[in-house]
Parts: sequence; C-alpha cells; structure tokens
Amino acid sequence: MKSEAKPYINPYVGGTLLGVVLFLAFLLTGNGLGASGAINRVQLAVVDAIAPHHVDKVAYFAETAGGHRNPLSNPSVLMLLGTLLGGMLSGFIFKRFKVELRKGPHISNALRLAMALSGGVIMGYGARLARGCTSGQALSGGAVLSVGSWAFMLAVFAGGYLLAYFVRRLWT
Repeated sequence: MKSEAKPYINPYVGGTLLGVVLFLAFLLTGNGLGASGAINRVQLAVVDAIAPHHVDKVAYFAETAGGHRNPLSNPSVLMLLGTLLGGMLSGFIFKRFKVELRKGPHISNALRLAMALSGGVIMGYGARLARGCTSGQALSGGAVLSVGSWAFMLAVFAGGYLLAYFVRRLWT
C-alpha cells in the first residue's frame, strides 16, 4: 500500500520560517542566504585539486583558492550542504522524495533536460557576474533593502512573465 504525500506547508508559515532562517543566517554567519557562492567554492576546490597552478595564476580563482587557501572553509559551503541534506530529509519525512522529471505534454524529456541545463548554465554565469544568485540577491539583498536587489527582483519577475508568454504552450 502506497502512502500519500503530506500537504505542503501554509505559504504564510513557510514565508515566516524562511525569514527566521534568513535572520539566523545573518546572525550566525554574518551573511545572508545564497547558493552560487558555495557552488563556486566547491568548483574551485575541484579545479584546485586538478590544476593548482592554474588557480594560482588566475586572479579571480586565486582570491578564493590560491596558495594555501581552502575554498571549502567558508560558512556558505556548510549552508549549501545543510540545504541539500535538509531538503532530502524533509522529502523523506513528508513522503515527497522521488526522482521525477516535470514537464508539459508537448516537450520531450531530452529537450526538457537540455533547456534546464542551458538555463542553469546561463543562471550560474550570470550569478557570478552579478556576485550573487537569485536567493542571494532577492532574499538577502532584499532583506537589507538593497536597491540593486529590488531592481533585480523586479527584472526577474518581468523577464519571467515576458518569457512565459512564448514558452507556455510547452507546459499546457
């Protein structure tokens, strides 16, 4: 007998809990929430293990992982690990953990995966250029009333609504 997944949390309660987590992140680490910086540090650790001389020569890499610097010794890496493990634990507890591919009926699995990968690469590159991802810009920057972060959020929502018009047929 298959057990049913529990309903999602009330969005107001979820938003309040997210605010508490954001406050605790500022309090405990001195930084807000964000993932792209931690992912960048993990990538730099891999590059540093394979080609340490390259890391030392590129100023952008050397700033974080050059010489004897350990790119993984940063609270953001632990926060990323906690996010992954916490999400997985929540999925198990609320019976939502499963491997699935969400897509509309008019798109193939390969195209869906290609579009997701392309979007992820563009988002990751943009996050490094902007020195922060959506969670860092929108949540953390928005919480401290950064004008740039609010402009970013408005641009993200405007861009999303405009693009949705063109790709909506793939999802319905």
